[in-house]
Amino acid sequence: MYKYTEFDKQFVRSRADQYRDQLERNLTGALSDDDFRPLRLQNGWYIQRYAPMLRVAVPYGELSSAQLRAMATIAREFDKPSDELLGAAQAKQDALGPVATPNGGIGTHLGYGYGHFTTRQNVQFNWIPLERSADVMDLLASVDMHGIQTSGNCIRNITSDERAGIAVDEIADPRPFGEIMRQWSTLHPEFAFLPRKFKIAITGSTEDRAAVAWHDVGLFLKKNEAGELGFKVLVGGGMGRTPIVGTVAREFLPWHQIMNYLEAVVRVYNRYGRRDNMYKARIKILVKAEGQRYFDDVDAEYKQIVEHDGGSHTITQAEFDRVNACFVDPVLTRHTANEPVAPQPTDKAFARWLERNVAPHRNPALRAVTLSFKRLGLAPGDADADILDAAAELAETYSAGESRVTHDQNLLLPWVHVNDLEAVYTTAKALGVAQPNVHLLTDMIACPGGDFCALANARSIPVAEAITERFSDLDELFDLGEIDLHISGCINSCGHHHSGHIGILGVDKDGKEWYQVTLGGSDGSALSGDPVAGKVVGPSFSAHEVVEVIEAVLDTYRRERRSDQGGKLESFISTLRRVGIDPFKAAANGARHAVVDHSTATA
Repeated sequence: MYKYTEFDKQFVRSRADQYRDQLERNLTGALSDDDFRPLRLQNGWYIQRYAPMLRVAVPYGELSSAQLRAMATIAREFDKPSDELLGAAQAKQDALGPVATPNGGIGTHLGYGYGHFTTRQNVQFNWIPLERSADVMDLLASVDMHGIQTSGNCIRNITSDERAGIAVDEIADPRPFGEIMRQWSTLHPEFAFLPRKFKIAITGSTEDRAAVAWHDVGLFLKKNEAGELGFKVLVGGGMGRTPIVGTVAREFLPWHQIMNYLEAVVRVYNRYGRRDNMYKARIKILVKAEGQRYFDDVDAEYKQIVEHDGGSHTITQAEFDRVNACFVDPVLTRHTANEPVAPQPTDKAFARWLERNVAPHRNPALRAVTLSFKRLGLAPGDADADILDAAAELAETYSAGESRVTHDQNLLLPWVHVNDLEAVYTTAKALGVAQPNVHLLTDMIACPGGDFCALANARSIPVAEAITERFSDLDELFDLGEIDLHISGCINSCGHHHSGHIGILGVDKDGKEWYQVTLGGSDGSALSGDPVAGKVVGPSFSAHEVVEVIEAVLDTYRRERRSDQGGKLESFISTLRRVGIDPFKAAANGARHAVVDHSTATA
């Protein structure tokens, strides 16, 4: 893991001190709310539907045990709403009512005392009183953390593959480049007020586990025919109202030039990106509108930077070596004298966990273990204080004190010895984070939705709970196989619904919650194939119809799927692409009529 230098530490501590002064002036009335707003946003503090929300930056997803324990302290001691706020939130949710399920309904989720893992590898808290926010900033600074680059029209937190540095399919470790980009982009004076937020993702593996092509800039580490390292650069990806997969700007750019090229990409965007309409301000709109003209301007700017300005952002070998030295493999003291022994599953549950939650490692004696934070009764990605403390202990005991937030809102232990797998499973099972459902239907992505977010049109969490309750049988989940289900509470797409094999989008119709369903999306993973946005199956569905619609879609898959000569069943996404969307669309709309007819008959 990257270790903060004394400069880094002093910078973050000074930022926390500045924020405390700004907060105190705001609370006494010396600094107006309007003047304070951009200052708190630059430190990751939003005002959401009911209370402040803090977004903590986790560059390229890495968390130490000490940082996890700090997250636990924040959840336990600070993430507490007042009785007045909680009452108002509960009244609102009671008015909306629960989402119907086959077993009679699920209650609302207004959990406090939780950290929430996001798709962009950050951690959020939803109920911290603003008057206590400076104390939280001090606590974060004590473990080299902050909320910088988690809000505002700047270059946001750099994300990456959760298996960076350990993946068997890795060409090169992307983390050193991610750290260099973090240092370059933090408080960049020219890019502190871009037309809109700007997101970068980077991977060094052949499989995309970070939805790289869906970002404003997506970077794939590659080697050319001569064995030289460089980047394939995509520009202009994004979801939201206009889902677009990034366009290839460079098939191969030498690694030491990547910062100069990024400087050019963002300069041209900053110069020509629209500022008159926030819905058309992202770089994807500029790239779509200007096409080759945009890339020609980037090339001209890049040439100017390299040839006339001296390539001031060129990564020297010495600088790369300095940063790369922070990412050497940790010294592992457990089982160093013992041969790795493959665990023998003692029961079906353990065998399933080994199959779904344990991934290979470039070190044959090690494995990458995913702790599943997809549990009935909790929002996807939620972790309470006790679980965060326990996860810190697990990481410290079995994973060299390191964990990774994943794009799928789970937590990964990257340095687990084969001989420790059963012990990790036993502990994780006791904690409730050993569900063997990674990449299965209930390992869904979901944003906080209308339970917390002021932008949301509908709730995401009750829908996720209803689906989790209906598909809680592991035999059924394993029979269905790998399916990406993504849920967003509004068109901003924080739940990445566009890239789900099954996507669910919350929409507002006359003040009521409705949900649009899309099929066939892909985030670019090996199972999903090339990234593409899903297609809408029909008019939106009421909250009470969603589970029935998902059931009808999956029943169609069961009916249409094939098996190969070895008996291996065709995946959901492969079946959908082979037979086309029409049978699934008909089934979904048929389920709507069935629910309406049943409701009418019952009435």
